[in-house]
Amino acid sequence: MLLTIVSHDTIRYIMDATHPPPKSPIIEVAKKACPAVITIVISKDLPKIEGFYSFPFGGQEFIFPKMKKEKEKTKIGGGSGFMVSADGYVLTCSHVVGDPEADYTVIIDPKHKAPAKILARDPLVDVAVLKINEKNLSYLELGDSDKIELGETVVAIGNPLGEFEDTLSAGIVSGLSRKITAYGGLPLKATSLRGLIQTDAAINPGNSGGPLVNLEGKAIGINTAMVMGAQNIGFAIPINYAERTLEEVIKYGKIKRPFLGVRYIVLNREITMAQKLPVDYGALIARERLGEEAVVKGSAADKAGLKEYDIILEVNGGKITEENPLADALAKQKIGEEISLKVLRGGKEITLKVKLEEKK
Repeated sequence: MLLTIVSHDTIRYIMDATHPPPKSPIIEVAKKACPAVITIVISKDLPKIEGFYSFPFGGQEFIFPKMKKEKEKTKIGGGSGFMVSADGYVLTCSHVVGDPEADYTVIIDPKHKAPAKILARDPLVDVAVLKINEKNLSYLELGDSDKIELGETVVAIGNPLGEFEDTLSAGIVSGLSRKITAYGGLPLKATSLRGLIQTDAAINPGNSGGPLVNLEGKAIGINTAMVMGAQNIGFAIPINYAERTLEEVIKYGKIKRPFLGVRYIVLNREITMAQKLPVDYGALIARERLGEEAVVKGSAADKAGLKEYDIILEVNGGKITEENPLADALAKQKIGEEISLKVLRGGKEITLKVKLEEKK
C-alpha cells in the first residue's frame, strides 16, 4: 500500500480551488444599479474667446481674455443623477441644476445622450426632478429611508469630476438625522439641510445627485455633500424626502407646497445678542436686500396682516427654532389649511390666523 503525504498548504490550495470565497454582494449591486445612474452636463451660451491680451499694472502683468460678440455652447459644470422610471424621470440634487439659464444634457451611456427638462426644483430638501424623452430605460427602485439602520452597508454611485462614470464607493451609514449648511450650485449659495444620512462612503465632486443604495440595490438616498478637508464624511438626502417631491411632480406637473409669503431670518442666541432682540428663537420677518418685499403682496401672510419686523414664534403651538425652522413647520401643513401663528410685534404677543395658499 502506497502512502502519499500531503501538506496542509496543499490541502488549503485544493479547498480554495474547489470552494472559492463568495463574491462580494456589491458586485450584484453594481450590476443592478449602475445602468440607471447618469451624468448631467451643464452648458451655457458664452462669448467666444479669440485670444488673450496683457495689461501691465503696478509692476505686474495681468492676462485678460479677448471676447467675441458671437457665443458658443460651453460646458460649465456637471453632476450625477439616476433614473427612477422606464419613461425618463430622473432624480438629482437641486443645486446640481440650479442655474435657470443653463442647458442640461443627460448622458445615459457613452454613446447615448438626451436633453433634459427641469420639471421641478425643491431647494428646501435639495431635490430636483428632470425628464428625458426616452423609453425602456433602466431605473432604480426606491427603498424606504425610514428603515435605515446605523452601521448598515451602503454604496454611493456617481460620476466624480464628470469623467469617471459608474464609480462606486462602499461604506456604512455612520450617522442619521444630520444637519449641515452646504455651499454649492450656480450661483454659489448656502443651503441649510436637515435629516441627512451620514456615510463614510466616498462622495466626490461630481457625485452630487447620484444614488446612495443599499445591498438590495434600492436607492435610499441622494448624494448631496461632502466635508472639505475631512475624510470619509459624506451626506445624502433621505429618499423618502425625494419620493414625495417625485409623486407630486408626476401627479400635478409641479411641486405643490403651502406658501406663506414672507422673507425671514431664523433667530438664535448669537443673532439675538448682536441685534439686541427680545427673544432668541422664532422667525424675524425681514427683507434680505433692498428692493425686495419682506411680506409678498397678495400672499397669505399679507392677507393675515403680518408685517416686516414681526417675529413668528410658533406655528400651531410648535416653537420655531433652528431645529424646527419656519420652512419645515409650513411643509407639514396642507394647501388651504388655516394655521395659527403666535407673533411678537412691538413687544406684545398676538395670535394671527392664516389660510395657506399654493405658491403661484
